[in-house]
Amino acid sequence: MALCGISTMTASPVIGRAEADVVKSQKMTPEVLWSMGRIAAAVASPDGKNIVYQVGYYSVKENKSHHVLYIVSSEGGTPTLLTVSEKNETDPQWIENGEKIAFLSGGQLWTMDKEGKNRKKISDDKMGINAFKFSPNGKHVILTKSLPFNNIIQKNPEDLPLATGRVINDIMYRHWDHYVESIQHPFVAEVTPEGISEGVDIMQGEPYECPMEPFGGIEQLDWSKDSKSIAYTSRKLIGTDYATSTDSDIYLYNIETRETKNICKPEGYVAPKSDPALSKKFQAVNSKENLKNNVGYDQNPQFSPCGKYIAWVSMERDGYEADLNRLCIYNLSTGEKNFVSFKSNVEEFCWNTKADGSLFFISVWHGCRNIYSLSAKGEIKQITDEKANYVSLAPLNDGKRLLTMKQSMSSPNEIFTLLPGKTMVKNVVKKVTEENTHILSQLHLGRVDQRWVKTTDGKDMLVWIVLPADFDVNKKYPTILYCQGGPQSAVSQFWSFRWNMQMMAANGYIVVAPNRRGLPGFGPEWNEEISGDWAGQCMRDYLSAIDDACENLPYVDKNRLGAVGASFGGFSVYWLAGNHENRFKCFIAHNGAFNLEAMYTDTEEVWFSNWDYDGAYWHKSLTENGKRTYENSPHKFVDKWNTPILCIHGELDYRISYNQGMGAFNAARLKGIPAQYLIFPDENHWVLKPQNGILWQRTFFGWLDKWLK
Repeated sequence: MALCGISTMTASPVIGRAEADVVKSQKMTPEVLWSMGRIAAAVASPDGKNIVYQVGYYSVKENKSHHVLYIVSSEGGTPTLLTVSEKNETDPQWIENGEKIAFLSGGQLWTMDKEGKNRKKISDDKMGINAFKFSPNGKHVILTKSLPFNNIIQKNPEDLPLATGRVINDIMYRHWDHYVESIQHPFVAEVTPEGISEGVDIMQGEPYECPMEPFGGIEQLDWSKDSKSIAYTSRKLIGTDYATSTDSDIYLYNIETRETKNICKPEGYVAPKSDPALSKKFQAVNSKENLKNNVGYDQNPQFSPCGKYIAWVSMERDGYEADLNRLCIYNLSTGEKNFVSFKSNVEEFCWNTKADGSLFFISVWHGCRNIYSLSAKGEIKQITDEKANYVSLAPLNDGKRLLTMKQSMSSPNEIFTLLPGKTMVKNVVKKVTEENTHILSQLHLGRVDQRWVKTTDGKDMLVWIVLPADFDVNKKYPTILYCQGGPQSAVSQFWSFRWNMQMMAANGYIVVAPNRRGLPGFGPEWNEEISGDWAGQCMRDYLSAIDDACENLPYVDKNRLGAVGASFGGFSVYWLAGNHENRFKCFIAHNGAFNLEAMYTDTEEVWFSNWDYDGAYWHKSLTENGKRTYENSPHKFVDKWNTPILCIHGELDYRISYNQGMGAFNAARLKGIPAQYLIFPDENHWVLKPQNGILWQRTFFGWLDKWLK
């Protein structure tokens, strides 16, 4: 059925599915967490009878991962492993009307039949292929590849081959975790019986990227139903303009004429000049012009089954990466754009294959990501209502069901099918995979409760309370305040392989996880209240949540409280360290912002700081909100620090530079406060390597145990 453990039958160890005996007790441990399979892409066959999907397995001993492909009936049952080697096999796609499966391995494109046999490499691309998508008629394929890029970082002289210096001429010279010395472009290649060519660059000579950094993939491109056109996403800016704008657009490329059309903006559109060190929300904001010109993020286009429309997710305002994500539906014949807004972000979406002009989408509301439908008349209907997170959405291709993945705070991704009923109680939701059941069934997991708390301004705030495994109502437990990052990312029913709520519960902690001000799922006003007010109501919300737990939950030990968080959550921890009035006994901040003035000039995506701080700290036009934000930077309250703190950072984090964590740790030690600094030279904003992940967990709980137990 599957690879198990680590095989030594081949030259290189093959990492596969862990056996059940990885669980040594009923307690979740870091080793158990890292042994779980991680389901990624799932794609239904053209007839809807089979699903091919990708799973990543990790070995702590080998300190690496192995990605494999399975096939399973859409009715469920025992999956068949298709991967036969130690090489990663990823990104499956059905081709030839479901007779074959295309996939990536070793940077090249391969095919096999649905039994996993008759494997054939159909590309020999010198650049290597990052992602692909076949046209509906199977005659062409989009290939995304990385090209050298020397517009910002100069290429070193040929006679200095060992020089490691970089001559930089503009900002945006590094992004997320790497220096920008290459960009991706999409190519169109013909498919022949002999294989595929290297193809034609559809952005030939353009110094712009598609897909967009840092997380964009093949979902940012789509084929028209007649296989004649490609819709793609690009932000056609570089340097300072790129760093200060979120204005990406959707383009149509005709593969026959090789002509490209921007369908977001009118021909001849020129963006207004603006001060790069000031938030765009104060610069000639015109809502009608924004709608007409699509000046915010526009991405992930999908052609409708009838071929009449393209839909994509769209944000209204330039420079605001957490703006409300709407659906934009574009009429290919008339050029008319129809924007559909919901009370929360439209996230994943897909067209309804049995009803022209209607769609399904996922959105978060009150801490859960559920599925909704949008009719051709614009009517929105909730399809599911579960305490869970639906995380992907696609038609199953049988004309009836949807293919989806779902997770919660108590379970990682599994694949499901959904047959929508006339009412939610008549939905038929069927679990297709049992990737981690053999592990989860042996563990004692903590109960997850929903609690509503009054804030200092009289509003109701949702707080998740995660109870320890083997919870005893008569005992008192050390308690952690979980501070969310983002800053505008929902505290939903997410499963994390690092910030794992069940791991915290297994270690005997109660977790208090508030959906404080600035999080989606509670309306636009709640979501936007954090911008320009990082140290205001959102911080009072944190304290309301932990104070409520101490006052009303008798099993919370108010004398053993800690606060933890990453990114904006790390900022929150640093700020609370100087403003908590001795509530907490220890803190943990991962990759958090400590000094906002330094953060402004250290980060790469300047639009983020511009919007949230209202602009640069030196700007004469800075608003009162902006001034208050900088005045409330955590580093200005170090004189009040008196509590042990663990600071964690990755040196490859270019979003929040590691000097932020280093500065916080050094400040704590210079004040004589007990502190630790966990620094990863080879990790970015996250911790991705298995042994680093284990070290992270051990250090995290070692610190909590030292001060709270």
